[in-house]
Amino acid sequence: MRRVETYLDAVPRVSGRAEDFGPLTLYVADGGAPFPYYARPTVGGPGHAPGPDQVRRVRERQRRLGVPESFEWIGEHSPGLRAAAEATGLRVWERPLMVLNAADADTAHTAAADTDPVRAPERREGGARVLGPEDPALPGALAVPYLAFAEPPGGETGTGPSEGPGGEPGGEPPAGPPGSGNGLRLEDAVRLYVTPWAVARARDRIRAGHTVVAAALDGAGVPLCAGQLLPLGGTTELVGIGTLPRARRRGLGAAVTAALVAEAHRLGLTTVFLTANDERVAQLYARHGFRTAATACFAQPPPAAPDVAVAPCTAVAPNAPASGDGAW
Repeated sequence: MRRVETYLDAVPRVSGRAEDFGPLTLYVADGGAPFPYYARPTVGGPGHAPGPDQVRRVRERQRRLGVPESFEWIGEHSPGLRAAAEATGLRVWERPLMVLNAADADTAHTAAADTDPVRAPERREGGARVLGPEDPALPGALAVPYLAFAEPPGGETGTGPSEGPGGEPGGEPPAGPPGSGNGLRLEDAVRLYVTPWAVARARDRIRAGHTVVAAALDGAGVPLCAGQLLPLGGTTELVGIGTLPRARRRGLGAAVTAALVAEAHRLGLTTVFLTANDERVAQLYARHGFRTAATACFAQPPPAAPDVAVAPCTAVAPNAPASGDGAW
């Protein structure tokens, strides 16, 4: 899990800066990043655990910056942070943090022969494929999470730790307004939420190898389900797998997961992990070779942390479950 901890410290630095608060580090997105970041325990920092005073200092800084008062950490690595966060009025919730066990991964995840992710946009896995930077389906794939997580099964709209559509870590959920899952078509979500700038940024990140987008498409080439990888230094997080409400219960989330895992193998990534929304969803990912290795903890002020958490990803940033019910 130390590789995961190091990765979660490194990824937000790609598109932002880190501010030192002793036992805590606040990541601040640069002007080009589409989503704000969060605070985490400092990697290799002072030996003492963060206390309520340190959490309050970070929250004050976040308020001055106008960014969400968001924290995340691995529970087993920072067991005292929950009490410190709750002492300041934050709500804390936990999710299974799962790591891919290569020995258990399905043979369908065998690496593809082609080694160029930019020149091989047609790689397919179980009905899903990796999208190249110029793929016409890319804008729709970036918009899918806005609809997938606006309307979780059961009709409830929730927000929780999540990722945006485009490939970077960020603390705000990508979901659209309540009811948008039923009231918007995919083309509407593209128009409203996926700007030309966001598409251009996603293309740049794909070319640079910072983001991998996979999608399952219908016969007309319209994305029905999409998700992402965020590779960095031999490690990647699998984020933001979401399926349009009208296309659920077809196995599309499983197909996109398989495509992303296959791509991670093809790229030679040695540590592949994700955060599942709950234990039931964790069982679905276990079919792809993932096992629960730790506890991902998230803290935000109560209004931003509902009972039904949703997962993420548009321009993507790591701070969210790979999947909730909206993925499958």
